[in-house]
Amino acid sequence: MYHLVVFASGNGSTLQSIIDSINHHELEAQISLVVSNNPNAYALKRAEANHIETYIIQNKNFTQRDLELSDVLSKYSIDLIVLAGYLKMIGPNLLEKYTIINTHPSLLPKYGGKGMHGMHVHEAVINAQEKYSGATIHFVNQEYDKGNIISQTKVEVLPSDTAETLSQKVQTAEKIQLIEVLNRFVHHEIS
Repeated sequence: MYHLVVFASGNGSTLQSIIDSINHHELEAQISLVVSNNPNAYALKRAEANHIETYIIQNKNFTQRDLELSDVLSKYSIDLIVLAGYLKMIGPNLLEKYTIINTHPSLLPKYGGKGMHGMHVHEAVINAQEKYSGATIHFVNQEYDKGNIISQTKVEVLPSDTAETLSQKVQTAEKIQLIEVLNRFVHHEIS
């Protein structure tokens, strides 16, 4: 079995799409653990509802958080870590030990970096009057949204789009794209 750990800071809709894909046998994997820096993240409730172990990060300090997570994750069999709306920087201990990917709601390198997440991204795309936006899945490195790109899905930005409608279109595309990418990892087409 292919073992995933999912990190999430908020609602967990991307986590839910992974859970649903596993439950519908569209993805041959298992989520071993859901990690969050936010004790109020709805992602934790989604995990618990699906009998998936959860862990809430205790340390706020970057170095201490990295050491804490290294210790916690060492107890699990992990093939891949998926950042699904996780808003904290990943530390060097985790980067050295694990393959980590991130989903981002824009066509990187545009609209990436610290502070560029969720509606902030979609508002920036609308304000810049871009013709296209989309979703990017990339490997995680020591800089926000700078890791090698694995896959991108483009969506058209219509003149009538708002940040909210664009968000819905990008999320829909992102979830389909993520399951395709995860299947490529499971079948060792990406490593």
